[in-house]
Amino acid sequence: MKRAVIISDLHCGHRAGLVPPDWQQNPEKSKYGEIQKIIYDKYLDSVRRFSPVDVLIVNADAIDGKGERSGGTELLVPDRGDQVSMAEVAIKEWGAKKIILTYGTPYHVGEEDDWEAILAKSLGAEIHSHAWPEIDGVVFDVKHKTPSSVIPHGRYTGPSRERLWNLIWAERDLQPKARVFIRSHVHYFSYSGDSRHLVMTTPALELPSTKYGARQCTGTVDVGLVVFDCENGEYEWRADIYDIGFSAQKTIVI
Repeated sequence: MKRAVIISDLHCGHRAGLVPPDWQQNPEKSKYGEIQKIIYDKYLDSVRRFSPVDVLIVNADAIDGKGERSGGTELLVPDRGDQVSMAEVAIKEWGAKKIILTYGTPYHVGEEDDWEAILAKSLGAEIHSHAWPEIDGVVFDVKHKTPSSVIPHGRYTGPSRERLWNLIWAERDLQPKARVFIRSHVHYFSYSGDSRHLVMTTPALELPSTKYGARQCTGTVDVGLVVFDCENGEYEWRADIYDIGFSAQKTIVI
């Protein structure tokens, strides 16, 4: 049996992203300091509960970037080199035997430079635009971006479409035929499938507290990660979703 853990959308550098202890703010001076500690403590608890890990898949957007949409006002750490260092610390917590990264959203990880390639090099990890790792006989199809949906039942459409494209590519002997399809980017956890396949969008490791998200987006957001246990071509999986009420909204009482 081999265990794979899938994390995505760490957004290191954002005040509501995944923040290792050395970068956390003082809770007495910033409301984000407390939640930074809570999220990272939950993350470390996941590491303790699910280790040892054979393969850690980091499905992109490990750093937040320059934050142009908010004029940089939501950044905890503006330097992207320092953001890479934050992500490296968080990823190394797993002590995984093998690490696979994918490239993320240019807005976050570099329009001109691939900062996640620098992260991969510092980790001694592989990095791919689109990856097909085979874990104890189970072929995964892993890529970061997938379309979002503003309707609840539409959340399954984009990842399911990816599965159909894989069947077509595989028929032409141009892609490995996959059984598990992993997409991220949208910051919500959803899945669908049958006895032959599973398609999934992974939860993020950033809280839903950005100006862009609050003003431009709709729908629920999930924080956490996903674990797969693979053996002889079969698999079991579980989602570890963090219960965090930091961004719960309240009525305006008049």
